[in-house]
Amino acid sequence: MLASEEFISIVNRLNAAKDLDSILVDMKDDLLHLFDSVQVSIFAVDRETKELYSKVLIYDRMGEIRVPISDQSIAGFSARYRRTLNIVDAYDSAELRRYGPNLRFDSSWDQKNGFRTRAIIATPILFEEKYILGVLELINKRSGGAFSEQDVKYAQAVAKILGVAFYNQHRLARQGKGPTKFSYLMEQNLLSQHDLEKVLAEARQRNVPVESLLISKLRIPKEQVGKALSAFYKCPFVEFDPKIIIPPDLLSNQSINYLKKNLWLPLKRENGKIVILIDNPHDFNKVEDIRRILKGQEFTFCVSLREEILRFLEAARGEGHPAASIQSLIGELESEVEEQEDEPADTLDEQDSTIVKLANQIIIDAYQMGASDIHIEPYFGKSDTVIRFRTDGSCREYQRVPANYKRALVSRLKIMSSLDIAERRKPQDGKIKFHMPGRDIELRIATIPTTGGNEDVVMRILAASEPIPLQKMNMSERNLREFIAMISKPYGIVLVVGPTGSGKTTTLHSALGYINTPERKIWTAEDPVEITQYGLRQVQVQPKIGFTFAAAMRAFLRADPDVIMIGEMRDQETAGMGIEASLTGHLVFSTLHTNSAVETLTRLLDMGLDPFNFADALLGVLAQRLVKTLCKKCKEPYQASEEEYEEIMHAYGSETWEKLGVPYDENFLLYRGKGCDVCGQSGYKGRTGIHELLIGSKTTKALIQKHCTMAEIESLAIKEGMATLLQDGLLKALKGDTDVKQVKAVAIK
Repeated sequence: MLASEEFISIVNRLNAAKDLDSILVDMKDDLLHLFDSVQVSIFAVDRETKELYSKVLIYDRMGEIRVPISDQSIAGFSARYRRTLNIVDAYDSAELRRYGPNLRFDSSWDQKNGFRTRAIIATPILFEEKYILGVLELINKRSGGAFSEQDVKYAQAVAKILGVAFYNQHRLARQGKGPTKFSYLMEQNLLSQHDLEKVLAEARQRNVPVESLLISKLRIPKEQVGKALSAFYKCPFVEFDPKIIIPPDLLSNQSINYLKKNLWLPLKRENGKIVILIDNPHDFNKVEDIRRILKGQEFTFCVSLREEILRFLEAARGEGHPAASIQSLIGELESEVEEQEDEPADTLDEQDSTIVKLANQIIIDAYQMGASDIHIEPYFGKSDTVIRFRTDGSCREYQRVPANYKRALVSRLKIMSSLDIAERRKPQDGKIKFHMPGRDIELRIATIPTTGGNEDVVMRILAASEPIPLQKMNMSERNLREFIAMISKPYGIVLVVGPTGSGKTTTLHSALGYINTPERKIWTAEDPVEITQYGLRQVQVQPKIGFTFAAAMRAFLRADPDVIMIGEMRDQETAGMGIEASLTGHLVFSTLHTNSAVETLTRLLDMGLDPFNFADALLGVLAQRLVKTLCKKCKEPYQASEEEYEEIMHAYGSETWEKLGVPYDENFLLYRGKGCDVCGQSGYKGRTGIHELLIGSKTTKALIQKHCTMAEIESLAIKEGMATLLQDGLLKALKGDTDVKQVKAVAIK
């Protein structure tokens, strides 16, 4: 019950308040106590935007929560219709509809903070019972249950006192005693109250920023408007400067469209903090979003005009942020369309100069960001076309292109790869030879018809590069030693196996690089040629004209080879010729798409190979996968739990684990990536290989000739020292190269 002395105390504090902010912030604790409430919000009316706002403390600065005055929110409904609401359960839509058919409860705050709103009192703050000045909102009784009718009466009594206090504060503000965003301009005699009221009215009517009208209409220098904003928000004002280059990693995981819509961007790092450029540092919802996106990183604010922020975002291009360059091209497209208002936007064709630049820029950006694949994904209707890049094995959204340009963009890519642009009903595939400054790259392109008459485009980037030295392949000591011994033999067959994208070709070229000497003649047949080496005679097969791997093999055998590398053993003919070549004094390298080293043996025998010839020719099989590596900048060790230790021991194999001699104690550490700017907060940067090397020993060859089972061959190989893919991956996790999660994702059968 509201005691008279408590009521008098509230009245006295309201009368003594120095400004409206003091009322909105300082009175909350008193009201929480009076109403036995969990939360209280005091909203005031913003006449400029026709919104309710409540002040909250964010770190050491004041922030705001804003709610539109409408029938779609509880506080907004109370203000619009000047009604008191006593809600038992905010999530009960039927109860809300009894007040108004459009009334809704926004649960986003609950979801962010793990809170559960139930009972709510919302009562309007009025002056003389007719001028709406704000809303008092009480949330949840501490003792549980609903608010009583007596609580409603007391809330209305407090709201009436707040109405008088609000009115007095507004009156003082009109007399110049309350600071506003433009108080500095008035103090400098650059702006009168009359002119400000006229500009405010025009800004509301035209839906433009007040600051823009002050500069364009009243000719107040931008510098002076900036000083006013800086004084009000108590942070520096920043104008657009083309010399300011935004660090690319600050924008690498941000959507330019999102930043433009919300009018903020990470500008730079300073004293260990990220400097955020924003139009309103007091906007509570924006600040909360920034804090959520930056995930615990410290930040500080600079304020700027909306136009300046947009110019920064438009200017961020190329090395600053590839997606922004695309954004500027999209802006050019939109300008072209606006000039042709009589024609629909999708009449832009694939020869339009901006479409050509857009297609080129996508490829350039993908290459510069280290992507292996580009995915162009048009959607039905007016939905944006999504462009995704696959980097380090994972797809990430790169940019969105308006639906108007999807046909032109896809057609342009098909023209670049010499495909039929009129054919949209069936898949097509081709290649693009793309010239970049200082480098030529090749792209393998595939188009696939999708719903709505659209076509998806997927491009694999085949950038010819130098081989990686074999010693840098991150193989275990045993695997590297035995693999070098295999590839140093004068004849026989060595197979590297794994799924698509597991680095098989890279490993084979590293092996060829190790044995590439003037004394050896080396032929390779590949589809396509991704890595080039001086000293190798490299051929790209073309199955469409009958130049297959088998045909290339027959040609090589007539060309005096010492070493032959066949890109893939796709059929019995190619595999048979490879075995025959290895038995006649040639060293043969090739790949297969199999899951493990042992499975490769049974796969080839199932193709119909002679087990005696195959066993005689086999030198070894290397199975491999690629796992994401922990970011070197943010990687940290931590004391593993006993449960993690048991999990690793069980996965590795208890008996084999005991031989390692790794007990569980305070020295048993695992590693994890915290997430930083370098790795885009993911904790991972780059990939490394995990390997499983089966050696073609005499005992292994005997088991192959006897058609023994996979389990028998694998058991023997492990006894002879083979570590499985999972075991090799777990050992790399213990070293800190990766983590157990990544190993299990690729190595568990």
